[in-house]
Amino acid sequence: MDLASYAELAVLLVNSELKNLDEARDLLAGTGRGEAAGRITRRDLDSICELREELRGVFDAADADDESDVVERLNGLLVRHPVHPQISGHDGQPWHMHLTEGGRVADTVAVGSVMGLASVVTSLGVDRLGVCQAAPCRNAYLDTSTNRSRRYCSERCASRANVAAYRARQRGA
Repeated sequence: MDLASYAELAVLLVNSELKNLDEARDLLAGTGRGEAAGRITRRDLDSICELREELRGVFDAADADDESDVVERLNGLLVRHPVHPQISGHDGQPWHMHLTEGGRVADTVAVGSVMGLASVVTSLGVDRLGVCQAAPCRNAYLDTSTNRSRRYCSERCASRANVAAYRARQRGA
């Protein structure tokens, strides 16, 4: 079971807008969850959007260096979305573990996202969850750098922030 991919699902979810079912289908299909994309309903979308806001709170708490709040939020989500592992074999892959394959699509997304983030927090630390420091961007990211130095969600935001800082220094000189 690749919990890192589940954590990445949480990041993609937090950074998404998901205004309609087509956007939700695209998000799920883009993360290799095409089967779930085909089953998503409006009710699932509403639940996933609610989960997105709760996960945003986890990243905001991490950005504020409030480890206790991160853990409390994740524990609350783990209680509400209990894990049900299941052996799965699909798309020509060997048998492997999935989290909550059955049930509603929203349940599968919630359990995977929450377990993925819980795994990151417990194995790597809360400081691996981040919020982009480039204004006005507030996208979430996972810091997988070896020295825990990531501050931006993408190269684009890093470049934009560096150019802005350079121009500010030039104006001040």
